[in-house]
Amino acid sequence: MTTKVAVIGATGKMGQLVSRIVDAAEDFELIARVDSKGELSEMLGADIAVDVTLPAVSQGVVEYALANGINVLVGTSGWSSDRISALERTITGNLAVGVIIVPNFSIGSVLATSFAAMAAKFFDSIEIIEAHSASKVDSPSGTAVRTAELIGDARHALGPVIAPHADQRARGQQVSSVPIHSLRMQGVVAKQDVIFGGNGEVLTLSHETLSPSAYEAGILLALRAARTARGVVVGLDKLIDLAGSGPA
Repeated sequence: MTTKVAVIGATGKMGQLVSRIVDAAEDFELIARVDSKGELSEMLGADIAVDVTLPAVSQGVVEYALANGINVLVGTSGWSSDRISALERTITGNLAVGVIIVPNFSIGSVLATSFAAMAAKFFDSIEIIEAHSASKVDSPSGTAVRTAELIGDARHALGPVIAPHADQRARGQQVSSVPIHSLRMQGVVAKQDVIFGGNGEVLTLSHETLSPSAYEAGILLALRAARTARGVVVGLDKLIDLAGSGPA
């Protein structure tokens, strides 16, 4: 039996990629490609709605899908911790629906973020530099925000990172006390460096996406998990075994 999928934001780069992946997979059926001129009602009848729209649109897509009993896979940036907490409160106790929010579908990116959270306990000076194409409308990226939040969680008992002169605009935007610097440039797909400064040393954890094909394995993994998701799940890291044996 195939799982019926609707892609909202289907004409964008990620929407086209997700649509191709769903079309090629034997266990999925693409029943709707919804673009900016379409109606959300086009997703009705789907088992999973994939939201790859814009930050200003995404929340409405998720709310509509959940109201109609459709599970959601969110690949749109802009879901802050406050926004996610509000979503969790909305569907608390509703065991019939689930949402998976994935800031980045790249397995390598997820691993780099996990490594950063591990290293955060050993360094007090931490900053993030992230770069995306000039067409990306939001900054900082969802991946950078997720990385900073996990760093903050890892340092809960240690306190905020050292970020001098944070009042100056050139020092970046602070998320969980971590300064994030965003580049939006032609010729870039996606790149993130997490830089740790210590006594006489600097550690840099770097990940670069060279092609959208880097997202394919993560998209399939998230789609299959979205079939049975309940509640709110944030991050591809929740769907893989970080102990080293691969996908969960």
